[in-house]
Amino acid sequence: MNVLKVSRWTIAAFVLPCLLLYVCLVFIPILVSIYSGTLDWNGIGASKFVGFANYTKMFTNDSVFWPALGRTFLLAGFSMLVQVPIALFVAILISRYVRKPNFLVSSYFLPVILSVVVIGQLWKTIYNPASMGGMINQILIQLGLDSWTHSWLTEPKVAIFAVILVSLWQYLGYHILIQFTGIQNIPADIYEAAKIDGAEGFKADRYITLPMIVPIFKISVVLSFIGSLQSFDLIMVMTGGGPAHATDVISSHMYNMSFLSMKYGYGSAIATFLVFVCLLATLIINFLFSRLDKRYS
Repeated sequence: MNVLKVSRWTIAAFVLPCLLLYVCLVFIPILVSIYSGTLDWNGIGASKFVGFANYTKMFTNDSVFWPALGRTFLLAGFSMLVQVPIALFVAILISRYVRKPNFLVSSYFLPVILSVVVIGQLWKTIYNPASMGGMINQILIQLGLDSWTHSWLTEPKVAIFAVILVSLWQYLGYHILIQFTGIQNIPADIYEAAKIDGAEGFKADRYITLPMIVPIFKISVVLSFIGSLQSFDLIMVMTGGGPAHATDVISSHMYNMSFLSMKYGYGSAIATFLVFVCLLATLIINFLFSRLDKRYS
């Protein structure tokens, strides 16, 4: 077979425009954010270099930062430990029992492509008090569970879990699609050979599907974790970070500091910290999955 030989300079000429665009859109903003995090600046007027003062304030003198960080990791934990495993289980069931699964997978994916504003307003209506037509509270009352009713988005101890539920529902289909595609790419011959040896059903999934889908499962875990760390739009639509910062996460706190409190330098410091956490989390997840991959390879 003839192989087209292309010089390195030709390859570089085609790659360079995309590389420059990527650097301009990703790395330069990160560097600007790191620099802005060392300034006392409102984003408009004169700035003053303060070194690491913003970071010191963030870690030691910000009553919202640590609770917001905890809620961010809470959302990430639910996404990785609840959403992704459920998506894998559903993907296995679809690939096994549904003859023409494309429509069903597309239906699960539908919430992902809907506007976050639409989803937020829809669930705000569902969470409304029974007197305002809230579906959840009305169902609980019909079942005689009046004590279980809540003002879901205005009670500080309940609101964050109400938002997390919506986030898990919205992106479940996204991870189902990823993992379903990975399962479909496993050769059918392997399952047929395993069936001859007496391994079928969930036993085949344990010894064939799960080991072979580890790289795809890693993609879902990384995307779910990084997406949870960057969650912002749904929270701003549904609660705006309230009540009393009870649903604030790192991204919403950064927005509030940068654009509402006009502390752009401090907001940039929070953004820099978020970038660092995302990079660190990606490295840790890749390390853990590389060891898992070696175990099953």
